[in-house]
Amino acid sequence: MFVRSLGTYDATMIVAGSMIGSGIFIVSADIARTVGSPGLLLLVWAVTGVLTLIAALSYGELAGMMPQAGGQYIYLREAFGPMAGFLYGWTLFSVIQTGTIAAVGMAFAKFTAVLIPWFSEKHILFNIGIDVSGAQVLAMASILGLTMLNARGVRSGRIVQNLFTSTKVIAVVALALIGIAVGIGTDAFSLNMASMWSGPVNAQPLSMIVPLIAVAMVGSIFSSDAWNNITFVAGEVKEPHRTIPRALTYGVVIVTLLYLATNVAYLSLLPLEGIQSAANDRVGTAAAEVIFGPAGAIVMAVLIMISTFGCNNGLILSGARAYWAMSNDKLFFKGAGELNSAHVPGKGLWIQAVWASALCLSGSYGQLLDYVVFAVLVFYILTIVGIFRLRRTRPDVERPYKAFGYPLVPGLYVVTATFICVMLLIYKPDYTWPGLYIVASGVPVYFIWNFLSKRG
Repeated sequence: MFVRSLGTYDATMIVAGSMIGSGIFIVSADIARTVGSPGLLLLVWAVTGVLTLIAALSYGELAGMMPQAGGQYIYLREAFGPMAGFLYGWTLFSVIQTGTIAAVGMAFAKFTAVLIPWFSEKHILFNIGIDVSGAQVLAMASILGLTMLNARGVRSGRIVQNLFTSTKVIAVVALALIGIAVGIGTDAFSLNMASMWSGPVNAQPLSMIVPLIAVAMVGSIFSSDAWNNITFVAGEVKEPHRTIPRALTYGVVIVTLLYLATNVAYLSLLPLEGIQSAANDRVGTAAAEVIFGPAGAIVMAVLIMISTFGCNNGLILSGARAYWAMSNDKLFFKGAGELNSAHVPGKGLWIQAVWASALCLSGSYGQLLDYVVFAVLVFYILTIVGIFRLRRTRPDVERPYKAFGYPLVPGLYVVTATFICVMLLIYKPDYTWPGLYIVASGVPVYFIWNFLSKRG
């Protein structure tokens, strides 16, 4: 049996730690290029934060109703049937969770290479049909090391999560405050304030600006994702019907405020053009170099190493619990449904580690994640629609916590997120349709798995 040992602080650290990776230090460059003004850059992050908070507050009702391991997989299964749950779980394992783990592991390695060039992507160590770099070796080593640690029990994972998340939150707050203090009154700050709502995009009619904001939100949504990971570990949370809604709220609010403060710091230190043209989109590094000079690259590298290491710990810890639930429904590898002597799904952790490591080697994780951001949003929409469905089909089930502002606030999320999806289908078809194909590929897999499990 799982051991309920995670309190509110632990759960909040999983929410915040899983959300904050390297995205906040990079994606503002692409957002700024898309929207073309300081005001709209901040607006994109603010709207993303509000939407994420609405979703988190809505998930609290489902967490209270179904406080067992598996989280969102369970919610979709109960609302729409086993195939809906499987399609989410299939996409989670094949791309969402493992692809994110691979991407975050590679970000950890790339910024480690700033300090230790041996781990550079350009340093090819050997060839196994494909070139293997020092960065890939370090990324895989970090994934396997964190998997080994989490296989020893939830207490080990909790300690690492609390330590690294607390450290990076304090560091990001300090960087944002120092950046704002240093930047106020500079030419960059004055220029951005004077042109806060000006620019070629702002000259467009509202009917054009709104779709651009929706398209620009891809990066901010990805950077704000993984808040739902706490629902996967509900079986190990104390008083989950109270703790998980609180953790979701606290974690999302903390991260949203951090992200807004960080972008205000960017705009205080760099002109908008400097954000748009940052080398390799590393806006955080460009801002740190304004504060600390040449040492800024090292300061940012250390911060991102801490951030990504803690982020991956939360992702690795959480993901295996969803596969555990799937396995117990006979929709995943049998071993993933077993708990080891430390009361954690050890085999599920290692299955996840192997596939994430394979994605590191393939180099395809970045493209896969670009494809799947759209699918992630679709699953969020379906899950919140599930609240409406379960209210109708299971009115008598105890709901210790009810979705904030139901039905208007959850309904607002569904309408807004659906609009964003439609805009992405229209304006970014190369990224959205492949995401749907990945989800759809799970349909035949579902029937095959069902057939084989019945024969077995």
